[in-house]
Amino acid sequence: MNITTLEHFVVLSETLHFGRASARANISTSALSRHIRQLETELDVSLFDRDNRTVELTAEGLKFQRYARDALQQWEQIRYELTDPAEQLQGEISLWCSVTASHSILVDLLNRFRPAHPQVEIKLQTGDPEQAISRVLAREEELAIAARPGSLPAGVVFKPIRTSPLVFIAPIDPADPTQTSLDDPATWQQTPMILATSGIARERVDNWFRTFGVTPKIYARVAGNEAIVSMVSLGLGVGVVPQIVLDNSPHTARVRILDVTPALAAYDLGLFTLKRHLANPLVSAFWSLLPEAAPSSG
Repeated sequence: MNITTLEHFVVLSETLHFGRASARANISTSALSRHIRQLETELDVSLFDRDNRTVELTAEGLKFQRYARDALQQWEQIRYELTDPAEQLQGEISLWCSVTASHSILVDLLNRFRPAHPQVEIKLQTGDPEQAISRVLAREEELAIAARPGSLPAGVVFKPIRTSPLVFIAPIDPADPTQTSLDDPATWQQTPMILATSGIARERVDNWFRTFGVTPKIYARVAGNEAIVSMVSLGLGVGVVPQIVLDNSPHTARVRILDVTPALAAYDLGLFTLKRHLANPLVSAFWSLLPEAAPSSG
């Protein structure tokens, strides 16, 4: 077993597709397949269940994936420690964030990071920010940008980047006239709501309705704040999103912010990683882009 083999295994375990994995690893599909077979022979277990159409990790493969990621991180750390300090950092770090965060937050960070560390590659994955912490905990990504929950899991650290209000939004030209007046709980009871399936925003809006004794009329449950803005802009109901999402949406002109009292608690957006990852010089270099403050940890 060697570092290259571990890297090839991790790429395949993430893509679950020999063609895409071989392209990322810059080797032929047959060479990648041969490396995986050799690794399975050495370990005397099957790491993948595969047929002509699908590739899936076995239970042993999932366990080995955690080991491989840790081993590669430790390799990067010791290689850095043994390298001449005058030499530039090299390698890859993985990061998860929403599409909105990639436009509104990540661009600024990368504009500062790349000139200082031009040989470090950022492997960016975008998706629902509610998955951010779970992906960091599962070591699928080393870093993530998302909103801070009320409490952090053990071992996770957080650095704030910015605060964004959490706002109620309605269409400019509502199809339902009841959406023009939301001054009392009875009106809210009849207002179609477009809410996140789960997560911080959903918890806060559920608590908000609970204070008024209102059971919201839910028109749609949506994964992803960008989709909520789109549906509200079509006149389908009232939604709740971080204002940063609204500000970066192509539908901003078709949506208005409602003046709602009491206001929902704001989003604290920032960078997450595992505390142990801060020993990785690549992660540490990215983490240091943000102003120093005592990091919150679980």
